[in-house]
This record gives sequence, C-alpha cells and structure tokens, in this order.
Amino acid sequence: MTRSFDELISEAATADVTGWGFAWLTGRATEQRAPWGYTRLVAERAVGATALLDVETGGGEVLAGIPGLPARTVATEYWPPNLAVARRTLHPLGVEVVDGDPQQLPFEDETFDLVISRHPVALPWGEAARVLRPGGTLLSQGIGSDSMLELAEAVAGPRPPSTTSRAEGNAEAARAAGLTVTDLRTAALRAEFFDIGAVVYFLRKVVWTVPDFSIETHRAPLAELHQRIRTEGSFVAHAQRFLIEAHKPV
Repeated sequence: MTRSFDELISEAATADVTGWGFAWLTGRATEQRAPWGYTRLVAERAVGATALLDVETGGGEVLAGIPGLPARTVATEYWPPNLAVARRTLHPLGVEVVDGDPQQLPFEDETFDLVISRHPVALPWGEAARVLRPGGTLLSQGIGSDSMLELAEAVAGPRPPSTTSRAEGNAEAARAAGLTVTDLRTAALRAEFFDIGAVVYFLRKVVWTVPDFSIETHRAPLAELHQRIRTEGSFVAHAQRFLIEAHKPV
C-alpha cells in the first residue's frame, strides 16, 4: 500500500538525525560518492602519521572506518548531540573526543602531523595550520557552492546562484594560513530521493540546504514535491563536493 504524505513526513519528523551517518535513507534515497574516495585517502595518509586530528568529526564516522589509527588520534566536535554519538563510537577505538570551539582548537602548536575534516561548517585554516607540524598534511572534504540547489529551490523557491566558489575560497584561506595547496578537486554528485520522507529527513539533518526549514512553514511545497515524486518516481538533485590537500612547509 502506498503511504500517504502525512505518514511519510510524520515518520521523518521524529527520526533521529544526530551523527553524520545516513543509514535511515537506505532504500529511500541515493547519492553518488565522490570519485576520490575520502576515507581511502585518509587511511593512506594515516599509515605514516603518529598524531592525527579530526576537526568536526560529526558522529566519528570517518575515523571509525580507518584501520590502524595512529597512537594518538583526537577528534573535536562541538554540537552536543553529535558529541555524544562520537564518544560512543570512538572511545572504544582509543580515540579522544574533545568538546571544543572549532575556531580555537585546544591544542599546542605543532601537535599533529595529519589533520583531517570532512564537511566542516567552516574549517579554521589558521588554527589547523597552527597545530600542524612542519611537513604535516591537511586533508579536507567540503560542501561546494550551490550544493543540492535543485532541492532547496523546490522547497524554498528560486534563489540566485553563488557568485563565488567555496572550493577556491577555502584554497585561498589555506594559502593565507601559510599552507601549500597540493590538490584541489571538485565534483557534482547525483542525488535521488524516492519519497518525501527522505527529503524531510535530509533537510532536518543537512540544515544548511534550507536554513530556515520546518515542516509547518514549507508544508505546501513539500506536498507539491510529494506529488512530483509520485508522478515521476523520484526527485533528482546534485550535491557539490570539493577536496583540498595542503601541506605545512618544513
């Protein structure tokens, strides 16, 4: 039996959106993975590292997928719900999880030889460079400009496209912090939603897509999108990602 609009959004409205995993969307939405394989790149660089820092770890999902973490591995997370998830996930792996302001990292200068961050709100390039040892590596995957623009416009109406590139802006910030950018890549990744519940869950979790999103405020466009998905079978949008690798000069 086909589930109603109200049933689908009610289910999504009460789903747990803490952490940075998306298992709830299995069978309900898909998104292409970035072609560079961020977790694989981190694992490769972790092999020679003695101290690793993960800034804004979310629920600790990246570190939990890395075999053979360095002897000292630390993660920061400042959002309380994610902090609790990260500690449950990472403490059994021997990872220290620190509650701290990402704009002022609570570590001494030149503490880590590998700093990583996946999808930070705003990576503190100056702080990351400060805690990085000479010759150390910073590897970050970020959300690109106009990510999921099609979905945002379907729910909240048209908006002007960005006039600046987040990828280039972050690369400039890395250089301004004294780092040498050795790799900069971007990708547009197809995302497909198969029911309106998946849309609501995504918007509740990835809050920057529609910053003022609420089911009550956006009920009418959600209902229209529900009918569109019913008619067309799915709704397609595109997630924008960028990868930056930078090194601290010796």
